[in-house]
Amino acid sequence: MRFTVVVITRDRRRSLLATLAAARALTERAPVIVVDNASGDGSAAAVAEGFPEATLIRSPRNLGAVARNLAVDHVRTPYVAFWDDDTWWDPDAPSRAAGLLDAHPRLAVVTGRILVEPGGREDPIVPELRHSPVPGPPWLPGPALGSFLAGASMVRAEAFREAGGFSPRLWLGGEEELLSADLMALGWQLCFAEDVVVHHEPSRVREAHLRRRHGIRNTLWFTWLRRPLPVAVRRTAVLLRTLPRDRVTAAALAEAAAGLAWVARERRVLPPDVEDRLRRLEASQRASRARRYVS
Repeated sequence: MRFTVVVITRDRRRSLLATLAAARALTERAPVIVVDNASGDGSAAAVAEGFPEATLIRSPRNLGAVARNLAVDHVRTPYVAFWDDDTWWDPDAPSRAAGLLDAHPRLAVVTGRILVEPGGREDPIVPELRHSPVPGPPWLPGPALGSFLAGASMVRAEAFREAGGFSPRLWLGGEEELLSADLMALGWQLCFAEDVVVHHEPSRVREAHLRRRHGIRNTLWFTWLRRPLPVAVRRTAVLLRTLPRDRVTAAALAEAAAGLAWVARERRVLPPDVEDRLRRLEASQRASRARRYVS
């Protein structure tokens, strides 16, 4: 078996069960690991009863994105298909992504084309991925990326572990940006694949304010953790000018400030070639319709 499907979940039993049913329809056999982030709606029990073939990990607390790290500790395949509990992939999509990883040993991440359900319209992020300005080596099988979306990506387990996985400090909300930069600093590549199709039916069970707060905080932390000082100052000023002046923003800024000592200890500026890739993304990020939690 080439890949493992990893699903993290919290209090979304109905959509989670639909996602796991879709995993059964894959054209290539794959283990499934579910990490339940301390759900209170019976999700874990429903998985145990309805999907006994899945490995179920019950976390006593909500680990956020770090639940994926816990799952990868149990992965024995070379690749990991990260699904969310409100996403599912076309039956042949994981096989297509695994084929790209098989063919390109320095490719760490393949991100698919996301269709929003119901209706199957393209997610607003897709054109940004398809027309990514990030430069990449000529051997890449698709446009080079500077970051990825975990619920729509297959990751090489070796690279994920080498880069340290998702940061426990960032928890959830734009957590992929730091990991992506660290992967690129280690010489790994990320790309978009048009024919790897992922479906997303956004759950109504979500904490929008919490996600936006963490997204703002994590954007600031990433900027000061990895970008050169002049760039960090400039990007922070731009962000502060564009953020809505509300309680969510105020809470995000307070959390970001509270982590400054940690940021100073962990600061490690990216290599010049990786910094160049991120700079090329700035114009599209400012104009993005898909990054509203930080705009």
